[in-house]
Amino acid sequence: MANKAQAPYLHLAELTASQFLEIWRHFDSDGNGYIEGKELENFISQLEIARKGAGMDPSNTSFREKMKEFMQKFDKNADGKIEMSELAQILPTEENFLLCFRQYVGSSSEFMAAWRKYDTDRSGYIEANELKGFLSDLLRKANRYYDDQKLNEYTQTILKMFDLNGDGKLGLSEMSRLLPVQENFLLKFKGVKLNSDQFNAIFTYYDKDGNGYIDEQELDALLKDLYEKNNKEIDANSMMEYKKSIMTLSDRGRLYRTELEIVLCKESLL
Repeated sequence: MANKAQAPYLHLAELTASQFLEIWRHFDSDGNGYIEGKELENFISQLEIARKGAGMDPSNTSFREKMKEFMQKFDKNADGKIEMSELAQILPTEENFLLCFRQYVGSSSEFMAAWRKYDTDRSGYIEANELKGFLSDLLRKANRYYDDQKLNEYTQTILKMFDLNGDGKLGLSEMSRLLPVQENFLLKFKGVKLNSDQFNAIFTYYDKDGNGYIDEQELDALLKDLYEKNNKEIDANSMMEYKKSIMTLSDRGRLYRTELEIVLCKESLL
């Protein structure tokens, strides 16, 4: 259910990155990567209050018309939902990094390949002092090149957004939210979280020879079983893309326990 409490900062002409993220978290209350349904109605109503000083009744015909007009303007892929890149156009941030990143970062496979280079211990985190190199690698893959000043600006933006407790670590599941929703395969596993015991049991089952890793075919079977057991549907093309993204973490086609744990374990997706 959408959070009905008044969201802060909506009245501001420009937001800092951390303010933008706070608004996103407020309205994407189920964490599925979209503002939709009641969340969307609540967002548009509160935006009206913040910008005009008067709200609109969601049951009112004029509200429905206003909502339709709003979505025609901002829902670029016409899916009836607002994702982070679309929200960045509705609520511009002081830093233009969000739109730049979402436009040019490329695929989830490229994102994961860059992540793997820096998350050397497969913990699901990279250190803050490695972030600049990570962002530089991503933008280079997308054939976007920036000078040190701009890279420093982007690095500071990401730190303000995601290192909220100041521990100098940035989590994969949080950083991946910068990807377009259709590219963010981690979101697809949000309802398929496993605790440590469940994960160890399923990994051991598919690691038939006990060598500590599974290959691409075994991963395919594992993912299909997970989706069936959790009553989730997935088409063949999407499964292929998710598998490709996960295998980007692998070493020469070998996906080790710690690497798959980043994707499937409950602790990694909080």
